[in-house]
Amino acid sequence: MIHVEGLTKYFGDLCAVDQIDLDIPKGEIMGLLGPNGAGKTTTLRMLTGFLRPTSGSIHVKDYNIDEQTLDIKKLIGYLPESAPLYHDMLVYDYLCYVADIRGLERDRKHSQIRHLADLCGIREVMHRPIGELSKGYKQRVGLAHAMMNDPEILIVDEPTSGLDPNQIVEIRNIIRRIGKEKTVVLSTHILSEAEATCDRVVIINRGKIVADGSTETLSRSASGELFIHISIQGVQFDSVKTELSSIDGVLAIAPLKGDKEEGDTLDVEITCGSAEDIRGEIYRRIKETDWVLLELHRETKTLENIFRELTREN
Repeated sequence: MIHVEGLTKYFGDLCAVDQIDLDIPKGEIMGLLGPNGAGKTTTLRMLTGFLRPTSGSIHVKDYNIDEQTLDIKKLIGYLPESAPLYHDMLVYDYLCYVADIRGLERDRKHSQIRHLADLCGIREVMHRPIGELSKGYKQRVGLAHAMMNDPEILIVDEPTSGLDPNQIVEIRNIIRRIGKEKTVVLSTHILSEAEATCDRVVIINRGKIVADGSTETLSRSASGELFIHISIQGVQFDSVKTELSSIDGVLAIAPLKGDKEEGDTLDVEITCGSAEDIRGEIYRRIKETDWVLLELHRETKTLENIFRELTREN
């Protein structure tokens, strides 16, 4: 659906986006993550034709952004971080105005407005002035605006910025409903939002892509080490270390809460050097002793940890 190659944008001597290559297939919800100033908004503005790249190419379907900008814009609905709304207008009047600008015929205009009112959850505020709405409802109206021409692609920039937790969940659910039929690209620095909403995550830092994949894929690839936690009774730490250190793939064993007296619960972290699952062998070794195994689980890195690793200064 979207193919980006060598995308670069300079503002004077500042390189905001640096040689980005990206493919976004049809029907995917892709999250563009990064700290403030990473180049997310600049990337989205180039994808929508709002900014012209310094170099590189953008293709949407069979169209080239340099030669067929208007054709590409017809395929895209775009909601910037601050929804560009006319606050003195009623919601219904505003959406009619947007539909007229988009060239929708009368019958289609009214059916589309009814559809978007249900999709975005704004039916109850259709005859209220936009300026009187909460920020959450304003974002919903902005989404309805972006979806008015039934675009194949929806691009949203920080859609939940400044919203309360309930509003965040509501906007997230709307985007997921839209993503069942459309290709969606959203930028955010709220990690839980990307994890809950997106099929795929692209992390950008200082204008460069530093990670690309599903959350599960990033968890496996961000570090070559995995961690297994066990809780056991009836043993001291030195005995556990002696027994389990000889298992292939074990790099280190450390107590999580300090060594405990025999009979107390001992929590241990085992560092593994490969993706091979050695929990079965750990269980077998413990079973051969008189220790009491209370818990055994493998730790999965959170998106927050991955994000911090990939975007830290050094």
